[in-house]
Amino acid sequence: MDSVEAVSVEPLSVEQEQPLVAEPGQAVQPSKSSLKKAARREKFAVQKLERRAREKLAKKEKKRVRAEKRAAGELDEDDEPQPKKRRLGPPFGGRVVVDLGFDEKMTEKEVQSLCSQLAYTYSANRTGGHFSLLFTSLNGKAQARMESMGDAHTRWSNAEWWAEGYERLWAEDPVVKQTVVYLTADSDEELTELKPDETYVIGGICDHNRLKNECLNKAEASGIRTARLPIGTYLSELRTRKVLTVNQAFEILVHWADTRDWESAFHAVIPKRKFEDGGKGKEKSADAEQAEDTEKKVVVSVEELEDAMAAES
Repeated sequence: MDSVEAVSVEPLSVEQEQPLVAEPGQAVQPSKSSLKKAARREKFAVQKLERRAREKLAKKEKKRVRAEKRAAGELDEDDEPQPKKRRLGPPFGGRVVVDLGFDEKMTEKEVQSLCSQLAYTYSANRTGGHFSLLFTSLNGKAQARMESMGDAHTRWSNAEWWAEGYERLWAEDPVVKQTVVYLTADSDEELTELKPDETYVIGGICDHNRLKNECLNKAEASGIRTARLPIGTYLSELRTRKVLTVNQAFEILVHWADTRDWESAFHAVIPKRKFEDGGKGKEKSADAEQAEDTEKKVVVSVEELEDAMAAES
């Protein structure tokens, strides 16, 4: 027989051991991950208070300097605070649905990016006020992400959150189904105008272009009409991909409701570099472009965005 060499087995370290199951009545020790998350939340809360205090002091100092200049007759018109611009178009009265039924197909990072886009979508609607917003299929990763940042989203004005899918729209009245339009770049039909009696669905998807045709296939399975925004018709000089983030798609609808002008809406929302670059070089994913466009106004949390908007108003 062959000799068998003895192998020593070292005991598992504390970090490697499996967590013990607590006995009845015994408190369960929190995991390292939950402790780290709690520490991060506490650190963010402290930093938020400090940041708010600095902003208040800076604002107070700015007012003081402006008052001194005004008293001395040194204040120029450019130094006077300008009234916040509001959209002037008449209320449109339409409804936009953001379908969140894809988050199980996205990574955690993609879901985080999507939730930031939802916050910017709400911000655009808060300024424009043309549409009622409905977020459907909030029952997975996106729900967990939103709830981990607090409950600010539940207080968004002119917005609803459904755990059910958008099919609930016509559950009681099948006729409503004829008025629902799923907006997707993969549709063969081009949208020519928005109608206040129609409901427009935007796919809540952030996928680095991995999930092509997902929105189209889902809409066709639901038996509802699809359409694409007329980007190619009005922006023939746009050479890059016509994939938009959720908030970009929504902002285009808001601008059209304001101006009834697709070309103006596209130029107001789509990053100018897409026209300047002429599509040369490596194309970037829509969410990568979103990160660049918002580099100086990063959303740390939905609640922070709401606080910032409240401070501006």
